[in-house]
Amino acid sequence: MTGELILTNARVVTPAAVVVGTVSMTGGMIEAVEEGRSHAPGALDLEGDFLLPGLVELHTDNLERHLEPRPGVRWPSALGALLAHDSQIAAAGITTVLDAVCVGDYREGGERRRILAESIRSIAQASESGTLRADHHLHLRCEVADDGVVEMFDSFAGEALLRLVSVMDHTPGHRQWRDLSVYREFHRDKKWSDEEFAQVIARRETLMERNSGKHRQAIVARCKERGIPLASHDDTTEAHVEEAAAFGIAISEFPTTLSAAALARRHGMSVIMGAPNLVRGGSHSGNVSAATLAEAGLLDMMSSDYVPSSLLHAAFLLHERLGIALPSAIATVSANPAAAVGLSDRGGIEPGKRGDLVRVTLHDDFPVVRSVWRAGDRVS
Repeated sequence: MTGELILTNARVVTPAAVVVGTVSMTGGMIEAVEEGRSHAPGALDLEGDFLLPGLVELHTDNLERHLEPRPGVRWPSALGALLAHDSQIAAAGITTVLDAVCVGDYREGGERRRILAESIRSIAQASESGTLRADHHLHLRCEVADDGVVEMFDSFAGEALLRLVSVMDHTPGHRQWRDLSVYREFHRDKKWSDEEFAQVIARRETLMERNSGKHRQAIVARCKERGIPLASHDDTTEAHVEEAAAFGIAISEFPTTLSAAALARRHGMSVIMGAPNLVRGGSHSGNVSAATLAEAGLLDMMSSDYVPSSLLHAAFLLHERLGIALPSAIATVSANPAAAVGLSDRGGIEPGKRGDLVRVTLHDDFPVVRSVWRAGDRVS
């Protein structure tokens, strides 16, 4: 951890405003945020670039993409996969990341079951050894239709890095995949015949009917006992939201309809959407767009989901295209997600917060990360 660090001549995005000024840190913590330029010896001139709080990511599948870089191809080193993932995360300006690891599976083949323990073990070991650039935590994504999801969850519920649990059900014909034609097109590489496709749907429906309700209830109860924040994934109908609210779930993760997001807000739930949805101009599954929710005032947080660089890009798009004030736009990828999982020591540029900072310049209105500091140390 560094001693003193002074960053000056920056457009500092504070929780309330954008000010041209100076940020001073001591021992990895922000000591002062002041207007104007510092002439102190050793002050680093940021040449008018933006200085943002380090981004906070609550849900990314990016590690999984490195563990299985091609369908059926398992990377031989979990640590190597994790380090590659970590490098991408830090380079995207993300200083705190909740690696979303699947507990249970909804895909044919069950590869996610095989990488579960290895993923968690590599994250824990690398975090403890100080190998990683970003601050990594765990988000356990529980596929409630899976026969063994509760047993698997119990194996990892005591992990020290666990910060968030989501309950999800990817049964085709429901929630994210309520349109079966979209589901089939997404999985076109399977080359199912009509008969094979009908068999897949029947198997998944059977699992949902047998497991989803009781497993959702069991996992929620376990999280409440441990004080672990909960998210409900892909709520589509008002009944989905009412169930989540009755369970005391605080986060509506990727609601698929405007009505579900609106009801979640009325119940006091925070709404998080995928940044790729905003950057691409819509959902790849044909669900509600993040822009629609932002325009309705229903977007609290964003997640990079499967593209780490989308998080920063989406925050600037909220400002540039939708007219949301830059401090509020940046809060959707920093202060708000940090608060949602109890990380009160980060997420904003203000005295007393951790020195997690990102230097950003605009190139043709596209935000480019130039430097990243985590707790005052340069990591990218």
